[in-house]
Amino acid sequence: MKKITLLYDELESETVEDKILPAFGHHLKLKIPFKTDLKIEIERDELVVTYLSDTQLKEFLPIAIEKGWCLGFLPHPDMPNALQGMGVDSKLSEALDHILESETTMKIDVLMANGLPVFNTLVAGESISLISGAMEESQWRVRWEKVKSFFRLFKNLRAQNYIIRVEDDKEDREEIDTAALGVITVLHRKSALLTRKVLEESFINDGMMHVLILAPRSLFGLIDFGIKSFLRTAKSKVLPPHVSHIKTTKVILESPEPINYSADDKLMSAKGIELEVLPKILNIVPGKHLLVTDEVKNNEVFKVHKLPKGEIKEGLLAHPLPLIDHASTEEFKWLFTILRENAKASSSYKVLMVLSTLIATFGLFGNSSPVIIGAMILAPLMSPIISLSMGVLRQNEPLIKESLKAIIIGMLLGYLCALIITWMTPLNVYNNEITSRIRPNLLDLGIAVGSGVAGAYAHAKREVAKTLAGVAIAVALVPPLAVSGIGLGWMDLTVFIGAFLLLVTNLAGMVLAAALTFLLLGYSPVKLARKGLLISLIIVMTISAPLAFGFNQMVKENRIIQKLSGHEIDGKVLREVNVRSIDPLKISLRVVSDTPLDEAELAQLKEDIERFLDAEVELEVAVGIIL
Repeated sequence: MKKITLLYDELESETVEDKILPAFGHHLKLKIPFKTDLKIEIERDELVVTYLSDTQLKEFLPIAIEKGWCLGFLPHPDMPNALQGMGVDSKLSEALDHILESETTMKIDVLMANGLPVFNTLVAGESISLISGAMEESQWRVRWEKVKSFFRLFKNLRAQNYIIRVEDDKEDREEIDTAALGVITVLHRKSALLTRKVLEESFINDGMMHVLILAPRSLFGLIDFGIKSFLRTAKSKVLPPHVSHIKTTKVILESPEPINYSADDKLMSAKGIELEVLPKILNIVPGKHLLVTDEVKNNEVFKVHKLPKGEIKEGLLAHPLPLIDHASTEEFKWLFTILRENAKASSSYKVLMVLSTLIATFGLFGNSSPVIIGAMILAPLMSPIISLSMGVLRQNEPLIKESLKAIIIGMLLGYLCALIITWMTPLNVYNNEITSRIRPNLLDLGIAVGSGVAGAYAHAKREVAKTLAGVAIAVALVPPLAVSGIGLGWMDLTVFIGAFLLLVTNLAGMVLAAALTFLLLGYSPVKLARKGLLISLIIVMTISAPLAFGFNQMVKENRIIQKLSGHEIDGKVLREVNVRSIDPLKISLRVVSDTPLDEAELAQLKEDIERFLDAEVELEVAVGIIL
């Protein structure tokens, strides 16, 4: 028969007498109130059930380990950390039944911090705000704590210098010198809100602790984490990019400044924290919700390659957390090498510019979309534009001059090719491919902005560089250049100005969008980028005026087409409506009728359409007869 020694908090004597003692009945051997100078004379491996607070348990635990007693835990009102860490049921009746019915005991690990046991979580630094709500039982309170934690992210946060030494069997293990907002240490994943989401294989008897280092490089990174923490409830198998993970047996945290930390919600401060796992040192009746395993895997984890180092670390320590990430010189040295190379008007660049304009011009005259798309892929103009955007962002005059030189040379070669082909070609007819590029609007600016973002991102990320051809097609730089060249050859200002405006729209939109993208990716401080971004924005705003007018015209045309298409007048149905001009209003359409229309009926049709649109109309009519 199971014999139980009950160790309880004297302040909870009423609960002990009313609920615990009746439940244990004849199983109870001794009942002892907890005292500081506690002395219990019982045999090794005997069962001691505690009804104590977290503070009392921390005092009692070393005695239990030394004496070799087996412990069972009941949910005391002031033991939220041991409750969570030991997997104890929060309902007293359920916990009592579990202890009485359980036939198994097991050896578990104990996490020690500077010689004191930690039941649940040790949090060093500012990251304490991110695990608020981990102890709350009700789901709505957890959600509310997450919301409050999210708004705490907007404080003036500053990283702290941490020196992390891992003491294991590997002699070549280097100490980690980094800047982080905080460090979270647990024995198993159910200990805290963050660890539940990012740890997978984690048990209280595997001989390992988990150290999670929270080191975002910007407020955006921290806010992103806060949003994900609020929205996600399922466990994630992938570490967030700003969280590093160490799984081992012993870690020493040090810092030039005192480390403020919370061990099971008790605030402390120290120059260093020695964290150590005492493997399988405590014998317990495992809690109902405790995660245990029979197949212990002692594999260490050392995922720390993304921690801030070098100049990034120094920058984070010198200033409050910046709004956006700042890339280091080492991180984007290769990008600047590529951009400087792309800014040059090399012989291959000139050849490709001539060939792409040649193909585009022939495709435009032939009204062939596939040929024009081929010219877009071949066109090299996008490369110096992306280089120009970086030069504008960082106020790098050599890069700006070299990029502008390449763009101007490319455009001059393109105009020359388009002029020569136009003069040689005996065609002087507007087709769909030409007319679609002489009436730019705000939609074209939107395409240019999207392409600029994609181009900058593709240059900054090597793994997505293969999308550059798609970006070149989307922005379509060479076709408007060729159309404006055709307009020059025809001496047609309408064609030239319309296509040239589209070309300038693409250039300006791409430069501004690419510069902003590089800024958000951390390739320039905001102060340095202000002037260049302001100039680019003024140019784009200036271009936007005629584009807005063109967009307004397009909207009016679309409304007229929607009104007239399928409209029936005296049994006659209007089809194939096309607006030739808004001011004056010129419309071409097909009238479908059962009988041919005479001049009087056509005049009446015109009057009916004018009355319907409330505007004078110049009408071009084709008649379709139903037989």
